[in-house]
Amino acid sequence: MLSLLAADVVERFLTMLWPMARISALLLVAPVLSLDAVTLRIRIALALVLTVFVYPLFDWPVIDPTTAPGLLELVNQITIGILMGLILQVVLAAVATGGQAIAGSMGLSMAQMIDPNLGNVPVVASFLVILASLIFLGLGGHVLLLELLIQSFEMLPIGQGLLSLNAVGALLGWSSMIFLGAVLLALPMLVILLAVNLGLGVVVRAAPTLNIFAVGFPAMILVGMLMLYVLMGAIGGRMQWLWSAAFAQVRTVLGLG
Repeated sequence: MLSLLAADVVERFLTMLWPMARISALLLVAPVLSLDAVTLRIRIALALVLTVFVYPLFDWPVIDPTTAPGLLELVNQITIGILMGLILQVVLAAVATGGQAIAGSMGLSMAQMIDPNLGNVPVVASFLVILASLIFLGLGGHVLLLELLIQSFEMLPIGQGLLSLNAVGALLGWSSMIFLGAVLLALPMLVILLAVNLGLGVVVRAAPTLNIFAVGFPAMILVGMLMLYVLMGAIGGRMQWLWSAAFAQVRTVLGLG
């Protein structure tokens, strides 16, 4: 009786290991959930809860993780989870890059803060990343992410093939959105601040005795803050588009559309 019970426990562990590996890897790099504020204990608890909810939905193979095929499958599941999270992290990287460009044009690049997730970044970039994270939650991105996670077990079943290199190539191609998304976010601000710079250049040329540092820095910061307030709706709309494009890219990589 005890031997049967032990064998059943081992079998359940070997079947729950595979979905938990994919879910844990996703929680490691997913937006918002990968923040340092979400401690390791919370991530482990979330992974266990999600695994318990997902486990009855599918038939899981019994694969020994100590064998070569088992280790290969474990790496495969971790790669799938990390790949899904990294595609979404590209959006936050694009927002941070755009915020750094805006801060540099405003003259606020020296006003930096130590972000535990992004490192030493300007306050404008940190503000935009927080805004993008709130938009992610407001759009129900966490719910969409869980939906894609469940669908990934249908399209990429455990034990029935490895992740293709095309998925990795899709991630590398999508990473160019870091620069494209940054340009989309920062371009209106950069054009306006460039026009202000040109105007200040004309003023200094007409009045050479004018101290450009005493006039230019306050003017750039004032105009930059004002235009950032005016363009906040457009910036939020571009962030929403970036999130939608990121989820569409995840669905493409998973073969869902």
